[in-house]
Amino acid sequence: MEGKENSTSATNQNKQRFKRICVFCGSRPGYKSAFSDAALQLGNLLVERKIDLVYGGGSVGLMGLISQTVFNGGCHVLGVIPRALLPHEISGETIGEVKTVADMHQRKSEMAKNADAFIALPGGYGTMEELLEMITWSQLGIHEKPVGLLNVDGYYNSLLTLFDKGVEEGFIEDSARNIMISATTAEELIKKMEEYAPVHDRVAPRQTWEVDQLL
Repeated sequence: MEGKENSTSATNQNKQRFKRICVFCGSRPGYKSAFSDAALQLGNLLVERKIDLVYGGGSVGLMGLISQTVFNGGCHVLGVIPRALLPHEISGETIGEVKTVADMHQRKSEMAKNADAFIALPGGYGTMEELLEMITWSQLGIHEKPVGLLNVDGYYNSLLTLFDKGVEEGFIEDSARNIMISATTAEELIKKMEEYAPVHDRVAPRQTWEVDQLL
């Protein structure tokens, strides 16, 4: 009985591990319905677990789908958007709380500061750049937050293969390859992220970094 109670307690603690997750995703919906479906599924899962959303602002593409889903579900949504992208014809109307920042660098810093973990859905250059920066910050020792990749319909297969090639050719440490967690469904990804514990060697202690007093 006691073992069962401990197991239930550990499960409840895992469910509460993340209060806010930052989601990077495309400002376009993509051509496949699977991409929109994944954004909706992830949004509904965040609502189910009462996890708030941090995202890049706006109401277009996958960004709009997930932010509207989380907002409609009663969870808090924080959109961080650079001033240059504010015009309605570029980003649409930001959902939930809006934080306007000066530039893209400050946007990433604010998003990271306000989140307990990161998830990338399919997206373009901006999404991939944001994902890679969070992986790099983890490798450097700036943060120890889980970084997840939702590999919908094999969208990121080539990127994962490139990471493996980096290990094979000696540019990425074996242990650092484990920084990024990938899965094909939102539920599996969140579960893996809840169980994540850093095992890679950090380049420098967190105290030595000054990224807008990031964490």
